[in-house]
Amino acid sequence: MSKLNLITIFVIVGCFLLPGNHSEAVTIIKFATLAPEGSTWLKIMHEYDEAVQKATQGQVKFKLYPGGVAGDEKDVMRKIRFNQYHSGGFTGVGLGEILPAVRVLDAPLLFKDYAEVDHIYSLFTPEFENQFKQKGFTLLGWTQVGFIYILSQKEIRTMADLPGVKMWTWEGDPISAATFKALGISPIPLPVTDVLTSLQTNLIDTVYTGPLACVSLQWFTKVKYISSIKLTYATGAVLVSDQIFKKISAAHQKVVKDLAQKYFRQLVLQSRKDDETSMNLMLQNGLKMITFDPNEEIRFNTAGKKARDSLSGKLYSADLLHKIEAELKKFRTQTKDN
Repeated sequence: MSKLNLITIFVIVGCFLLPGNHSEAVTIIKFATLAPEGSTWLKIMHEYDEAVQKATQGQVKFKLYPGGVAGDEKDVMRKIRFNQYHSGGFTGVGLGEILPAVRVLDAPLLFKDYAEVDHIYSLFTPEFENQFKQKGFTLLGWTQVGFIYILSQKEIRTMADLPGVKMWTWEGDPISAATFKALGISPIPLPVTDVLTSLQTNLIDTVYTGPLACVSLQWFTKVKYISSIKLTYATGAVLVSDQIFKKISAAHQKVVKDLAQKYFRQLVLQSRKDDETSMNLMLQNGLKMITFDPNEEIRFNTAGKKARDSLSGKLYSADLLHKIEAELKKFRTQTKDN
């Protein structure tokens, strides 16, 4: 081999070894969600992805699969385990497939307002982060679905009206199953992706969801009434499998997590505004709000407590539930005194 050729080879090899010229390979994180394109969730997810790409010089990016194209949340979770996808935006149903204890945040009639929600999440997030990590996932941030209402084709004014409805329940969801059992309802289990069609064909006539989700998924076009009872505050979060997250450098992991905190908190606050806008939109489109009298609210709260207690030792520990309820009681007392 000539001296010139040897020099050329050394120069080429040296270029690849120089720092900055050939850093870590690009990591593409496949992210799936039921949220449709054009929704607030997807808009902010796109913004987050752009920020991550910019901060990592294009070394980390998300590829988004919206609108349930990857399947229901349980389908997505199964595909993540097989490394077909790597990340997802989940409601409590999907999160519970990994960490059942997190469903305590979805417990019925637990929260009354946003201040209570933010207080409890701030206290218990570190505990849930550690538990997700033990399951092989990194909790990038909470997204939260928001307060959940019952929406129906028939008027519901009391708990006595509930046993006659054809209520949808998310297939395989123990929280809704326990809640509806306590309310005296025999629900019809279906995947989220089948709900709109089932409303159209009258297989079901009653659903439960948040205002923004109801508008985004077009369910509101097939119902007439909204209950005033806040059935629950539905949690949501973005998880990423450590199978892929560990392939990212420590510096880039920090960037991804720090930006997640910023953008997903922005998502929570914007979703709350959108919930209010969506509720007004539904009312303007002819849906009627049914306000329950105080005695009915007491009955609902009693049923909610019964459902929460029935899940202790199954999804979450009685100790965890009691700690959260105790913190809420203390917070309400402090808020009232102030």
